[in-house]
Amino acid sequence: MDAPALPFAKMHGCGNDYVVVDAFHHDVTDPAALARAVCARRTGVGSDGLLLALPGESAPLRMRMFNVDGSEAEMCGNGLRCLVKFALERGLVPWAEGGEVETRAGRLTWTAHADAGDDGRPQVDEVTVRMGRPELERARIPMAGPAGRVVDEILDLGGSPLPITAVSMGNPHAVTFVDDVGAVDLPVVGPRVERNEAFPNRTNTEFVQVISRGEVLQRTWERGCGETEACGTGACAVAVAGVLTGRTDRDLLIHLRGGDLRVTWEEEAEGGQVRMRGPAVEVFEGTWPLGWA
Repeated sequence: MDAPALPFAKMHGCGNDYVVVDAFHHDVTDPAALARAVCARRTGVGSDGLLLALPGESAPLRMRMFNVDGSEAEMCGNGLRCLVKFALERGLVPWAEGGEVETRAGRLTWTAHADAGDDGRPQVDEVTVRMGRPELERARIPMAGPAGRVVDEILDLGGSPLPITAVSMGNPHAVTFVDDVGAVDLPVVGPRVERNEAFPNRTNTEFVQVISRGEVLQRTWERGCGETEACGTGACAVAVAGVLTGRTDRDLLIHLRGGDLRVTWEEEAEGGQVRMRGPAVEVFEGTWPLGWA
């Protein structure tokens, strides 16, 4: 008799890739262990994280996201777009052009941008997510130190000062602006920022090169993952940090290693939320043998 297996889809948003599981119909008893096994690049499927699509308590859909190391993240912007596409196209939630999804960072709204597929059913190509209002107070990041905002503040990396702007998009980010993102030794600097004692929950780190007031380049060191092709919440944090430091406008085209995102930080009179639009792509489907963690 064949061993039971767990169906999944491999998906990505701007190269930020995920293993996505229908947890409406399949029970995942140890998602942390599954994430460590299935996300492994050499011995598993290989991805930046594991996404579980679940029914929400007050919304039709809920997302849980686990990093490569098994830690659970509060939010994941690129993953959220993939989750919406996955849930809509598989009928886990009723088809709609927009809706809400529950995350550990709160309830967020989304809009699907779709075309008719070969079978006549809608196929989601891009998703816009209203990512909520950024948290800017130090204690809300969270980050150690006196009350107030962290804008171009020097972070001590053991003799190597780094100016950062701290933003939470439901998860913590330290954004730093540099002359050349390609010159950053990210495997060295990234972990030192991620695990700096100033961040009790660790942090994601974005290095940003400004091209113009409406366009930037971004590289990201993700907490629990390492360098990734893209980071949606990181792109949102970059847009906010650009405005706070006077380097960019509120509507920003962000070039990441895996593709482009359009991010807008609304004026306070419009609600002050951050909107992110970008692609969601399904690569293939497969099954993972149960019992392999």
